[in-house]
Amino acid sequence: MSKELESSQATQDLNLEKTQHHVVQRSHWRSVCIIATCTAAMAVNTTNSSSISISLPTIEKDLNMKEEELQWLVSAYSLSSGCLLLFFGRLADIYGRKTAFMIGTICQVAFSLGCSFAQNGTTLVVLRAFQGLGAAATIPSALGILAHAFPPSRMRSIAFATFAAGAPVGGAFGMIIGGVLTQLSSTHWRSTFYLVAAMSALAGVSGMISFDADVTSIEAVDWIGASLVTIGLVLIVFVLGQGEVASQGWKTPYIIALLIVGVFMVSLFLLWERYLEQISDDPSMTPSAWTPPPLMRLSLWTRAKGRMAIILVIAFLNWSAFISWSFWVQLYYQNYLLLTPIQTMIRFIPLFVVGCLCNVFVAMFVGKLPLVVFAVSGTLVTALAAILFALIDPSATYWAFGFPSTVLVVFGADFVFSSGTIFIAKNALPHERSVAGALFQTMTQVGTAVGLTVSTLVFNIVVKNEAADVGVAVNSAGTNAPQSAQLKGYRSAQWTGASFALMAALLAALFLRGVGIVGDKKTIKHDDQSPKA
Repeated sequence: MSKELESSQATQDLNLEKTQHHVVQRSHWRSVCIIATCTAAMAVNTTNSSSISISLPTIEKDLNMKEEELQWLVSAYSLSSGCLLLFFGRLADIYGRKTAFMIGTICQVAFSLGCSFAQNGTTLVVLRAFQGLGAAATIPSALGILAHAFPPSRMRSIAFATFAAGAPVGGAFGMIIGGVLTQLSSTHWRSTFYLVAAMSALAGVSGMISFDADVTSIEAVDWIGASLVTIGLVLIVFVLGQGEVASQGWKTPYIIALLIVGVFMVSLFLLWERYLEQISDDPSMTPSAWTPPPLMRLSLWTRAKGRMAIILVIAFLNWSAFISWSFWVQLYYQNYLLLTPIQTMIRFIPLFVVGCLCNVFVAMFVGKLPLVVFAVSGTLVTALAAILFALIDPSATYWAFGFPSTVLVVFGADFVFSSGTIFIAKNALPHERSVAGALFQTMTQVGTAVGLTVSTLVFNIVVKNEAADVGVAVNSAGTNAPQSAQLKGYRSAQWTGASFALMAALLAALFLRGVGIVGDKKTIKHDDQSPKA
């Protein structure tokens, strides 16, 4: 966008936002409810993934599912939620964030209950995919609601830090409660879906009462761009999840074909968005139904002298490391050490506690410390957590390796997520905040898929090579491999996760040094070239 048009749009948006904040008189209790509701939505999102992960062995036996089908119980949810975030974020910005949030929670409640009654694996996988639609609607709208409800201030820093804590805390909560319900409740794994449905219902009721009224727009929707990016991301994420279990692995023809088509569709999306952005910035051009405002301005990536792109890549890498750590630690405890779900759950309790403490720390200091401090320290500590598990001695006590690793790993997730979302909100114009938040979430979701895919590839290669050295042919899951081969596979997977976090730390150290404090009380000037972040 030209300087004049960008400045004019920013001025109009900020004046509108000031007017709205002046009109809306909100009690302190209602503000707390808004923050709690949005945080609950994030917690539900991660609980949906972690609670079922710890229930997989039980589900496999109960529904007689195959090993490769189990992966889709986790992947189907992230596939639908991650690939539709951008589109639903744009719809929230146009038609109303409160409306989008309420529709998302209704989807979560309905399809969570549907999952609880599933009688076979295929039905459960399909319903898990529909569950993801709810998250795709609630998460970007929640980010937009927070950014709109709280102007740049200490309260906004607290709001975003608390919202960010919902991710690791929800993940830990899902593991803890999921383990207990799976092992002790009469309905076993089905109870986890009852829990998610109840949490979603409470969030919906709270949002209906506490959220401000919607501010809608008359802008047209970029249906072409939405179709291109959704199809492209679905194909790419599908390939990342299916490549290792396909009949011929990554050499399977349909895997190669779908990957090429997915990359091509995403490339077309970027070219189309650039074309629409040029049209919308040209005052001599008349908008039409075929040339609506872009779903995502590519210039969004260049904000703050390109540092917006850097923080998005750091989020991608950090989530690759964090989710890889969680996935392989669970398998190590249950498949290698043969612990029960409850015994595994107990070992994740520090994650929940430290996640809450990190939230308090970020809320207190995000307005005092530069962004680079949070980004570098968080990613380095996450890398250290993965390294501890990469060096683990199975005969050693939990307190030697497992406990410190569990304490440390959550720092990166909390620090990067909270400071990163504050940075994104400050550099996004008011009318595009849900889309900007959705872009951040999309990067974490794709990072999850890439992290699991790459670490799984490393695990399988290492286990097969180690087993071959002693003359053992392993199955697709590697569960019949010698224990020494499995241990080396787990260690190698954690080294892979550590490398993701170390790359994120390097990027943060090199490119975020001049950003400064992101949680201050100053209202920034929206400028594509040099926003004061």
